[in-house]
Amino acid sequence: MRVIILGADGYLGWPTCMYFSAKGHEVVGIDNYFRRQAALELDCEPLIPTPNLTQRARIWKELTGRDIYVHIGDVINYPFLKELFERYRPEVVVHYAEQPSAPYSMIDRDKAAFTVQNNLISTLNVAYAVKEVVPECPIIKIGTMGEYGTPNIDIEEGWIEIEHKGKKDKFLFPRQASSLYHTTKIQDTDMLWFYVRTWGIRVTDLMQGPVYGISTEEADKDERLMPNFHYDEIFGTILNRFVVQAVVGHPLTVYGKGKQIRGYINLKDTLACVYLAALHPPKMGELRIFNQITETFSVLELAEKVQKVGERLGYRVEVKHYENPRVEKEEHYYNPKYTGLRELGLKPHFLTDNVLEKMFKVVEKYKGHINQFAIFRGIKWK
Repeated sequence: MRVIILGADGYLGWPTCMYFSAKGHEVVGIDNYFRRQAALELDCEPLIPTPNLTQRARIWKELTGRDIYVHIGDVINYPFLKELFERYRPEVVVHYAEQPSAPYSMIDRDKAAFTVQNNLISTLNVAYAVKEVVPECPIIKIGTMGEYGTPNIDIEEGWIEIEHKGKKDKFLFPRQASSLYHTTKIQDTDMLWFYVRTWGIRVTDLMQGPVYGISTEEADKDERLMPNFHYDEIFGTILNRFVVQAVVGHPLTVYGKGKQIRGYINLKDTLACVYLAALHPPKMGELRIFNQITETFSVLELAEKVQKVGERLGYRVEVKHYENPRVEKEEHYYNPKYTGLRELGLKPHFLTDNVLEKMFKVVEKYKGHINQFAIFRGIKWK
């Protein structure tokens, strides 16, 4: 299988490159280094220093004998993207090439505008490149469970059948995002659904919950291959942030009551889900949606898990409630369905004490790199 991975330098992108390559597939990785540049600008670089994408690919080649073909450029530059599609003629394209942070999208007007332009134009360009060059190539796009919000009904996997005045029809499940970033992801889904209906392309949209974890089997070969593990308020996901906070002695930053419930997934399972989606593509003219999570927890439940494991390892871990800088329901019903990927063969890695202990040990090794200024700034939605 020949796969193009857009956003190949990211927390998910680089591990995905290695995962496909390790299984014998031809991998092309594309990135514009946005995340690296934004982290420098905002003084929130990742915990573990990582070589650039070209260097990572060279290290991978030395260790495995396998090539990952790297191209540095911007997916919103359509001639650049189309030329690479014409050169490689991918059999699968994985689209991670979007600004990935809700807090970043809420900092100011310029970052909001960048989020809209980057996320929507990149998705538009991917759809056009597929249509014009390789119309049978499946698109795998990472959406977000945040598209759904927290409705007072069960969250189905992407679609819902509605009966109204004696007639029935099937619609995309209603969306109600809680940040501009999540709003652009809704617009991605709507755009791709339009082009699926209009052009007959095939798309898998993976509604992913917050990802946690540091290591993967491939990255364990050499610490220089580790993912970009962010722990800051802007690019860090919640469990990764909590573990770093516990190690450095910063109170765990629980927003409001901490009763907000979300779906979570281990980094290793993200890789497996994307791979399963590639092995089992949808039909032509089909938008297939999976909810890509394995467990649900409240924020407070996560904090208490980290506190329990941290204290057993000898850390003093304080759980502190902060005024919620976000506009969101703090107490709500939350029951998402997530069976589709398991039916394809996903065997989940659940959040156990052992998983948390391993995260603590890696963070402890790099404790000297932690920038406490980046942990909490209180970026406000209002």
